Amino acid sequence: MGRHKVTGVGLPDDVYARLLTFRTRLRRFERWSADQAQAAGLTPAQHQLLLAVRGHSDSRGPTVGDIAEYLLLRHHSAGELIQRAEAAGLVTRTRDSEDQRVIRLQLTEAAAECLQALTELHLQELERFSAESPLGL
Repeated sequence: MGRHKVTGVGLPDDVYARLLTFRTRLRRFERWSADQAQAAGLTPAQHQLLLAVRGHSDSRGPTVGDIAEYLLLRHHSAGELIQRAEAAGLVTRTRDSEDQRVIRLQLTEAAAECLQALTELHLQELERFSAESPLGL
């Protein structure tokens, strides 16, 4: 099948070009982010977990279900990620004071320091990303 542009139908060509540029930059950011996590001694999934724990609005910490929702994982996959992170000294699990069946997560001090350094790098990269984005994102 030959390559050709359809003209006169649908959205203008520049919309597709802008979306392609945005998605390419987004993939590059994701790759850059994964590289930064690995340089800090984390897997990309662990970095996302730490961010989900720290960014959760409830000071008691997120539940396994919250983590699954944030990271778009099945409950058991989130549980396995949390178990590995706990074994690596990144998070601690505690029982909820109101409902002992609920497990809450908190970052360890070392994980909080690592996440802060990574977040500072990410904020700088996002500033650069936003300045270059054709969509203003």
